[in-house]
Amino acid sequence: MKRWREQGLPDGADWNDYMRETIGIGKPDAEERTTVRFVQEMIPQFEEKVIEEKERSLIVQDWKGNICEISKDFDVTYLRIPKDFVTRKWIKCPVENRDDWEAMKTRYNPDDSNRIPDNIEELGRQLRNRGYVIGFSVNGPFWQLREWLGFENLCMLFIDDPGFVRDMAAFWRDYISRLLERVLPYITLDYIHVSEDMAYKGKAMISPGMTRSFLKPCYCQWNEIIRANGCLLFMMDSDGYIGELIPIWIESGINSCDPIEVAAGNDINEFRRLFGAQMAFSGGVDKRAMAQGGQVIRDEMKRIEPVVRSGGFIPGCDHGVPSDVGLPEFIDYCDLLARMTGWK
Repeated sequence: MKRWREQGLPDGADWNDYMRETIGIGKPDAEERTTVRFVQEMIPQFEEKVIEEKERSLIVQDWKGNICEISKDFDVTYLRIPKDFVTRKWIKCPVENRDDWEAMKTRYNPDDSNRIPDNIEELGRQLRNRGYVIGFSVNGPFWQLREWLGFENLCMLFIDDPGFVRDMAAFWRDYISRLLERVLPYITLDYIHVSEDMAYKGKAMISPGMTRSFLKPCYCQWNEIIRANGCLLFMMDSDGYIGELIPIWIESGINSCDPIEVAAGNDINEFRRLFGAQMAFSGGVDKRAMAQGGQVIRDEMKRIEPVVRSGGFIPGCDHGVPSDVGLPEFIDYCDLLARMTGWK
């Protein structure tokens, strides 16, 4: 935003409004929307606090119970709300043994009255004839176990104590299932979106075999619940190369995924050839081409056009827009996107 202000985005102006006005597309009709609270996060949360102040950094505890070190350019609230991607040094995660796990479980009571609105039946009646989509985002089992254990500890536990991993995954499976069962009888959702982030640039973080063994039972149980209640989209989010994961997701009932990072080797055209209409996609536009602009972004849009035309693909940036994407290049990209997708 700082760079875009320097490049012509007026002070106080919303970038989205400015982009629409510049390329000549109107805003969607404003419709008052009813929201539904769905709280999967721990209750109670840990205290956010500074434990130690160093010359250039802070040792802090975040709301999830992690102890980590961050630059003094930030404060502990940056770890709650993603105002920026904050590099941190992990010092301690909240679950290091089974005693920690037993204590952590007490923070995840699915029947806590604060997780679901008291007037859920009335909300269901209000939403019955809505003209907009609603859905929930939930943490997947790999994501959530990593939040409790830390990445390295989780990966080691798959080998060293697989029974412990299965216990935690089963707990999370049943916890989210119970929350869904409290909502779905009253409100038909359009989508459930699972955050998993379980792949590197070239491979998944665990093997396909481990994914089927440890994670697939969660996906399958959630799929049964949402399908039985009329939810049509079961969506998966993972950065990195997901080619070896998509077949497992399809087996589990998942039918859409994002963000299809190009730099990680994901090829939207190849995925469509391999998986046909079994998997829909969103994202898939190379952020590096957006930064270069000109003929490079035009070639990139031409590359993805066959899948856009075939349907089941909402094109967009293949993750967060990085700071090397200038405002003129971003506006040009949005104009190309609007023309390709029929907005102008």
